[in-house]
Amino acid sequence: MNIQTLKNLDRILLLKTWVRIVEAGSLSTAAKQLSTTQPTISRRLKSLEQILNCKLMLRTTHQLKLTDEGDNCYQQAKQLLAQWSILEDSVVNETATIKGRLRVRVPHAFGQKQLVKPLIKYLTTYPEMRVDWLLNDTLPDFLADNIDCAIHVGAVTTPNVVAKLIAHVPRIVVAAPSLIEKYGKINNITELQQWPWIAISSFYNHELTLKNTACSTTSILELDPILSTDNLYSAVECVKDGVGISTVSSWLVEPYLLTGQLVHIAEGWQADPLPIYLVYPYSNYYSKRLRLFMEIMTAGIQSMVEIDQKIP
Repeated sequence: MNIQTLKNLDRILLLKTWVRIVEAGSLSTAAKQLSTTQPTISRRLKSLEQILNCKLMLRTTHQLKLTDEGDNCYQQAKQLLAQWSILEDSVVNETATIKGRLRVRVPHAFGQKQLVKPLIKYLTTYPEMRVDWLLNDTLPDFLADNIDCAIHVGAVTTPNVVAKLIAHVPRIVVAAPSLIEKYGKINNITELQQWPWIAISSFYNHELTLKNTACSTTSILELDPILSTDNLYSAVECVKDGVGISTVSSWLVEPYLLTGQLVHIAEGWQADPLPIYLVYPYSNYYSKRLRLFMEIMTAGIQSMVEIDQKIP
């Protein structure tokens, strides 16, 4: 590659590619995350090494090892790219086009339906944006997976991340009408221990604490679930078919409550509501496209939770 061609290359793109290679741990993973091919990533790496006139990494059979120059380039590139993002946003006025790509990790159940509404609003408001909507119930390694932010339901135990609490989703006990007919009226909340249970293993399995919403007393149920699953949709389907009862997020069962396929039982009792967090890595600066995404997602989720809590 001649000197003039090297001068004409997009150096910001080359630096972004280098940072992604280092954080992804491989050229192939970097290519996948940047929606391109491995040969393209290899060419960009070679071009950057030619521009800098040094070797940035050594390839072995099992891993990529940074040279001293490569490590220094990575550290400096991250700072330069952060400054570049600040520069981009500072010269963009309110009417300018918001464009780029976001990679967002969301839980399977909510990511397939409830969270899609604010996502659609974001995409229609900013049609030049591109979003990778990745369904997974665990928090990512933000750097290695190249994730801009995640929406997480439940406690956040991952260190060194920002976790912004945006809402709580109520959890209620639901059953199919056929099962209620079989077991009859509940006189005491502890009687539910004798009912067949579908446990959501991510949040409870053999023990479930329910709180009386009227007097704030609690009751701990000892359970022997006939099915334990970490998939909310599987649990709801089993409950709908009368296999057992379950305590689930009211968001998921709202349509079935309205149609009568499911019934909210033990209405005076609820499990602790599940917190919903926006989670993202620490940074000195967050891009405007990310800040706008989080604003729309926060408002959308909070609005839906308010409506949900009014469902009888």
